[in-house]
Amino acid sequence: MKRVLGIRAPTLYEETRLFRIYEHNVIPGLFQTPDYCAAMLSFWSRFLDAPNDLEEAVAVRMERQRILYQRGKRFAVVLEEQALRTWFGDADTQANQLDRLLTVMSLPTVALGVIPLMVQRGAVPSAGFWMFDNQLVALETPTASIEVTQPSEIELYGRMFENLHQVALYGKPARDLITRVASELA
Repeated sequence: MKRVLGIRAPTLYEETRLFRIYEHNVIPGLFQTPDYCAAMLSFWSRFLDAPNDLEEAVAVRMERQRILYQRGKRFAVVLEEQALRTWFGDADTQANQLDRLLTVMSLPTVALGVIPLMVQRGAVPSAGFWMFDNQLVALETPTASIEVTQPSEIELYGRMFENLHQVALYGKPARDLITRVASELA
């Protein structure tokens, strides 16, 4: 199983103060439940014919979530509605994952926005991305981790994130959308 940002990840996560995360079709690892994480990673393990270190990979991702509760960190997250609707595992797995999102978005350090499916927008990114302060942008593809470190390129991702942030729903409207998607699981 590939490791996000390799050996730099623990230090990078500890040092970063502002995480800006955009995902179009998956819930970010920092917000995943163990079951959702295991279902998603098991797909990638099979698809890529990678070594099966699923238990270890899930444990690492769950341990990393402790940073959500550390002082001095902020998480600005924008999800496409499609990320709420992309299933990994069964309906119970998905329902628990959506409930976890509702819990995490109540943390004072988390600003979680959701872009509805049918909304006019001024930006369409080609992939999900994570911004670590203004130092690094990370993108994951099925076969590679891409790390962007050029300041001019990082600034472009910052502008892209701001465009996406502008059309996202926050607070009660975002909660209502997540709750509506969860109710459709029944």
